[in-house]
Amino acid sequence: MATTTNKQRLLTQLFTVLKKKGEYAEPEARPLLEQLLYAICRENATRDLADRAYQNLRSQFFDWNEVRVSSPHEVEEALADLPEPVQRAERIISLLQEVFEANFSFDLEAMHKKGVKQAVKSLARFQAVNDHTVAWAVQQSLGGHAVPLDEVSLRVVQRLGLVDRDLQDRETLRTSLEHLIPKAKGALFNELISWLGAEHCWENEPNCPRCPLCAECPAGQESAAAEAAAARATRSKPR
Repeated sequence: MATTTNKQRLLTQLFTVLKKKGEYAEPEARPLLEQLLYAICRENATRDLADRAYQNLRSQFFDWNEVRVSSPHEVEEALADLPEPVQRAERIISLLQEVFEANFSFDLEAMHKKGVKQAVKSLARFQAVNDHTVAWAVQQSLGGHAVPLDEVSLRVVQRLGLVDRDLQDRETLRTSLEHLIPKAKGALFNELISWLGAEHCWENEPNCPRCPLCAECPAGQESAAAEAAAARATRSKPR
């Protein structure tokens, strides 16, 4: 594992790369319920895909109640560009049903008065949310410090050496990252990690040679060393 100093240096590189990209925009402010719904769209998906899917939900249905009473197939059509649209549609309908049964409305703004810890406990009771969904709401709506981790972002931070590759507990991994990343840069960190996962750090055959962080990334260095060894072996074969 990298030392804390090395991790901080890598984070500095991360933020520098994003500034050079010049494409970062502040996340859109939304009510708490909408942040939860958007988080379901955003999990393991790029921002562009999530934005498009969320806008489809807003434009293709009259209101959230219509989404709640629609079939999963109807909601799935709005999410067609996302990975696993069926599962997301089911989660969105389930969450809206749970919120409606608990509040007889779709307004969760009263949770802001509870404080972050109590709000997190209340949100965690909904079966349709997971650690990523709640962490997203904490960061984007509740004013707390949280780093949402989905499968894509977890893959990237583990390969970069920011967290232990062998550690599986998502909450422990999040806590480790939250000690490294300032609250003010949490959303910025999400955007860059998501971009790296989509553009370079693929699950299979990652595009390490073109990744701007390859020189700082342990996994990238392993890949480069393996390619160099393979090239030497090829050159050494007798003709």
